Amino acid sequence: RQANAGLELETRQQRTSGLAGGGGGDSGLQLAAASGFRRSAEGLRRSSFQARVRRRLPSAGIRSSGPARDSPRGPAPPLGFQGPRTHAHPDARLKEEQATCPNCRCEISKSLCCRNLAVEKAVSELPSECGFCLRQFPRSLLERHQKEECQDRVTQCKYKRIGCPWHGPFHELTVHEAACAHPTKTGNELMEILDEMDQSHRKEMQLYNSIFSLLSFEKIGYTEVQFRPYRTDDFITRLYYETPRFTVLNQTWVLKARVNDSERNPNLSCKRTLSFQLLLKSKVTAPLECSFLLLKGPYDDVKISPVIYHFVFTNESNETDYVPLPIVDSVECNKLLAAKNINLRLFLFQIQK
Repeated sequence: RQANAGLELETRQQRTSGLAGGGGGDSGLQLAAASGFRRSAEGLRRSSFQARVRRRLPSAGIRSSGPARDSPRGPAPPLGFQGPRTHAHPDARLKEEQATCPNCRCEISKSLCCRNLAVEKAVSELPSECGFCLRQFPRSLLERHQKEECQDRVTQCKYKRIGCPWHGPFHELTVHEAACAHPTKTGNELMEILDEMDQSHRKEMQLYNSIFSLLSFEKIGYTEVQFRPYRTDDFITRLYYETPRFTVLNQTWVLKARVNDSERNPNLSCKRTLSFQLLLKSKVTAPLECSFLLLKGPYDDVKISPVIYHFVFTNESNETDYVPLPIVDSVECNKLLAAKNINLRLFLFQIQK
C-alpha cells in the first residue's frame, strides 16, 4: 500500500510541476520527494518478494534450512527437483494418486517442472542453518562450510585403522588423538582388532572373487530389464512391478518386484525396501542350475550393492523366492519408486556339471 501511495503521489507531483511550468524551488522539492518515494517503493517490493520466498520454500519441498539438529546429515540437499523426487512421487506411486504440490496442490511431474533461475538465485542467497554448529550461512556457502570449515562437523580419529571407533566434533579431534589409547595397545590387543577388520575385508574380497569366477563360465547372459508398475486386483490394491518377457541363455524369463514385501500400507512406512523374484517361463528338459544378480542400469545413478543368488530351476519349481534387492537405503528406494520405470541389468550364469 505504501508503494502504491508513493507512486500516486509521484504522479500528482509531476502533473503539478508540469502545470506550474518549472516553478523554481517548489518544483525541485517535489521532484526530490517523488524520487524518494520511488526508492522506498522498490525497497518494499524487494523485501516483500524475499519474504514470500521464505514463506513458500519449506512447504514447497525445497528446504531453506540445513539438516535436522538432532541428526546432522552433512551438506544441504541441492536445489531443484530433489524434494518431489524423494517424497511426493514415491508416496503418490504407492497410493495410486497424482503427485501434487503440498502448498498449492498443482500437479507435479518431470514433464511439467522447469528450472526457475531467478528463484534459484534468490534461494542461494537466503540464510541456511548449519546442521552441526547451527550458525546461519548463505545457502551457496553452506556445503563448503560443513565439509571444510565447521568446527562441529563430525570427524574420525586418525587411529581408526587400528580399531579406534571414536566419532566426534572437529574441535575435539586434537584432544582425543592426544589421549587416544589405541597407539599404546600391545601387539596382541591390536592383532585381535585387526583380525575383526580382516574378516570384514575378506567377505568383500570373497564376493568380488565369486563374481570374477562366474565371469569365467562358458554360458553367460545379461540383459537390460525394465520393471513397470502395476496394481493388484484386490479390494485394497497394492503396487507391484513386473518386466516384459525376455530371453537369456535360450530361455524365457520374467522378473517381478514388490515393495516392503507387500506390506498393507507401505506409504505409511519410513523404511522402504524392494524385493524381486526371477521366474522361468519356458519348459526345460533337465534341471537348470543358475546364479544371478541385479546391478544398476547404464543410465541410472541408484546405489546397489552386488549380491549373488543361486537357484535350480525345474518345470515344477520354476520361480525363486522373493529376495532383497540390495539397495543401500530407503532414499535410494524412493528414487526408484519416483521413476516412471525401474531400469536394471540382470546377469545370469548357467552352472554346468
